[in-house]
Amino acid sequence: MLKVTVDPHVQPAIGSGHPSEPIIERLQADPRVQRVPSAKLAMFIRKDFLEPALCDAVIAKIDAQRRPSTVSDYNGDYLFRTSETCDLAYDDPDVVEIDRRILALTGLDGMFGEPMQGQRYAVGQEFKAHTDYFEPSGVDFAKYCTVSGQRTWTVMIYLNDVAAGGATRFKAIDKIVQPERGKLLAWNNLRPDGRVNPSTLHHGMKVRTGVKYVITKWFRERRWPR
Repeated sequence: MLKVTVDPHVQPAIGSGHPSEPIIERLQADPRVQRVPSAKLAMFIRKDFLEPALCDAVIAKIDAQRRPSTVSDYNGDYLFRTSETCDLAYDDPDVVEIDRRILALTGLDGMFGEPMQGQRYAVGQEFKAHTDYFEPSGVDFAKYCTVSGQRTWTVMIYLNDVAAGGATRFKAIDKIVQPERGKLLAWNNLRPDGRVNPSTLHHGMKVRTGVKYVITKWFRERRWPR
C-alpha cells in the first residue's frame, strides 16, 4: 500500500459527468492531460498517472481474484470477450487511493461511480469492438440502467507495458492507444445532448506477446447504490 499523495491540481468534485462541459474544461485546464484531437468524442490521456509500485500491487490483486469476463449481450458470439476480470474491493487501501486520484483529476463525484474492475488479457485474448454504454433499444437496458441511469464517463488505466498487441482501437476516429504502465485514458460515452455516442466504439485488441492488465472505472447519470 502506498501513502496518500497531495495533488496541487485538486478541486471540488463536479458531479456525475453529464452535462460534460465542466469535466472537459477541468481536464483541458490540467497541463498534464492531453486531449485527443477529434470532433466526434471527448477523450483524454494522462501519462504516468500511477507509479509502477502501485500498478504492480493492483496486478497482484487481479491475478489472485480473476474470473472469466462477461458482457451484457453476447449476440451469439461467445468469443466476443475472452479476458478475465477482477472485482476490486472498494475498501482496499490501494483502490481507495486510485479512486481518490481519478476523482481529483476529473472532478467526477465518487457517488456516481461503479465499483472499480481489473482486467487481465493473456496471449490471444481480446474484447471485440464494443461501446461501454448500454444500448437504449437493447433487451437488457432496463436491467442495467433503471436505477443509476446510463454510463457517462469511462476511466481506464493501463497497469503494464505489453510486449506486442493489446492496444485499444477507436475506429471512428482512427486512434490506437498503446498500453503503457500507469497511463490513464478517459472518455465521455455521451454526446453533449445526453444521447449515446457511437463514435466511442472501441476494440481491446488481441495480445500477441505477454499479458495485459488494466483497471476500469465507469460513472453513471445517477448515484450508484451502496
